Amino acid sequence: MRVKCNVLEKESVEAAHEAVLKAYGKCDILINCAGGNSPKATTDDEFFDQSVLEAQDKKSFFDLSADGFDNVFGLNLTGTLLSTQIFGLDMIDKPGSVILNVSSMNAFRPLTKVPAYSAAKAAVTNFTQWLAVYFAKSNIRVNAIAPGFFSTAQNAKLLWNQDGTPTARTEKILNNTPMGRLGNPEDLLGTLLWLLDNKASSFVTGVVVPVDGGFSAYSGV
Repeated sequence: MRVKCNVLEKESVEAAHEAVLKAYGKCDILINCAGGNSPKATTDDEFFDQSVLEAQDKKSFFDLSADGFDNVFGLNLTGTLLSTQIFGLDMIDKPGSVILNVSSMNAFRPLTKVPAYSAAKAAVTNFTQWLAVYFAKSNIRVNAIAPGFFSTAQNAKLLWNQDGTPTARTEKILNNTPMGRLGNPEDLLGTLLWLLDNKASSFVTGVVVPVDGGFSAYSGV
């Protein structure tokens, strides 16, 4: 069953919760995976550039709007908060309950050009640890996955040129990923299943697991 839900609107999450409750009863697994970035919270320069600041068609850090930041934080952090509040209440003292959040490599090593997304994912990582402690005596484990760089339909234009060759930014990513490739969505499944399995990871809570081909371990030297 699919249920439409806007994680930024409490009423929408509550409606989705009611639909799930009616169809399946109280849930014992919650995966908070809604997230993303916004052009309104993205700079065109990696380092401060006076010419970008003065350009009419480019954005420097000083051109970013508070609304753009709020939108990115809302999608990544507030959405996780609301879903956890509404679905998590059903999981209190229900043995084997698990909450899994989706963080990012940006939480470990903030990327250039995406300050709001990096900060929001760092907040998701911290929030994951906070929730793990808060729910530790209520039979709920809380962990997160921090994906590295994955090629999907959503980010294809940022990663690949029209002729299929990698963009300059992708070349940087590959040069700093020891395994030398981008991830495939299937690469996340093993870690996800492990963290959801109460036999395999029954004593694991409050961790954020990188799935990144070694990106977070590499200094670049």
